[in-house]
Amino acid sequence: MARKSYNEQLAELKENVLKMGTMVEEAIYHAVKSLKERDDELAQKVIDGDDAIDDFMVEIEDCCITLLALQQPMARDLRVITTAIKIITDLERMADLAGDIAKVTLRISGQPLIKPLIDIPRMMQITQTMTRVSLDAYVHEEPEQVLCLIDYDHEVDDLYNQVFRELMVIMMADPHTIKQSAQLLFVARYLERIADHATNVGESVYYMVKGERKDLNL
Repeated sequence: MARKSYNEQLAELKENVLKMGTMVEEAIYHAVKSLKERDDELAQKVIDGDDAIDDFMVEIEDCCITLLALQQPMARDLRVITTAIKIITDLERMADLAGDIAKVTLRISGQPLIKPLIDIPRMMQITQTMTRVSLDAYVHEEPEQVLCLIDYDHEVDDLYNQVFRELMVIMMADPHTIKQSAQLLFVARYLERIADHATNVGESVYYMVKGERKDLNL
């Protein structure tokens, strides 16, 4: 009976990690949406919502510590729990970066966008996919799923470079665009870093199941 309770706790742990991931995905989506649609209220909601994500992280962390202390798990179960701690750390940082994007929305509030946002929303969509793939692999313990993150990460890097080049051209053509261009560059950089954290999650999942390291940031 005790073992069943332990297994239920592990299942609940995975479910909560997945829930936190969903919260982070939504934060990233709404942050970029607030920028694209010039929605200050939505941006503020993303910033305010970061506290809930932080609180949930602490709750999951406490659960992990309790499982480690009381159950003294071995081998694979130990990796499942320690991996959860690593994953929620990456997720929390991703949420912080979503908040940073929302802050850019507020910084350039009232200013018309100097260019249509096409590549930045695309970067956001890819990071969402990367996060979803990583967490699905965690829940189902299917490490081969995360190998596709290498290609996704390259795609995000390519889009970042494209955004960088376009904004540099705009700034050189019109110095009045420099301040906003710099802010949009920050956004692209934040999304590129979010993608890196998503690959970190994938690497953690691979180690959890296989017991060996896999570099997905190639």
